[in-house]
Amino acid sequence: MIFVTHKRRATTITLEERTYGLGMSLHATKAGGGDKVAVGSPVAGGGVVVQVREKKGTLRAAIPTMPFPLAVICLFLNTFIPGLGTFLSAFTVLCGAPSELASQRGRCCVFWLNVAAALIQILTAVIMVGWIMSIFWGMDMVILASCRDHGIPQEV
Repeated sequence: MIFVTHKRRATTITLEERTYGLGMSLHATKAGGGDKVAVGSPVAGGGVVVQVREKKGTLRAAIPTMPFPLAVICLFLNTFIPGLGTFLSAFTVLCGAPSELASQRGRCCVFWLNVAAALIQILTAVIMVGWIMSIFWGMDMVILASCRDHGIPQEV
C-alpha cells in the first residue's frame, strides 16, 4: 500500500516526493485556483498523481542510447553470449552515443561503468543471474533506441 501525504495551503495542495522500495518515486501536485488539474488521477487524501518516475541506479543510467539496428544486435549478442552486447555498447559511448550519466560523469566513466556491467553479466552467467541480467540489459537498449527513433522522452 502506498501512502501519500499532503499539505494544504489555501487552494494549493502539494504532495511530497516519496521514494519507495522498488526505485519508484511519486511526484504529485495540485495547482491552486480550484480543483482543476491538467493530468492525473485521484489518490487517497484528495491529491492527484501527476507523474510516476523510475529512479535508475548508476549502472542502469549508464546504458547508451544507440541506433536501433545496433541495439538489436546487442540484444541478440546478450541473449546468446551474456555480456558481449553490453561490452560492445560500452564502445558506442566512446563513439558518441548519448547516456543519461555522460553529462554528469563524463564519457570515460560511463564507458567503464558499461564495461563493469558486462563483466558482472559474464561472471554471474554461470548461476543464470548474469544471463537474465544480460537479456534485460539488451531489452533496455532496444527500448531506449526505439524511444530515440520515435522522439519519445527516454524514460525506461
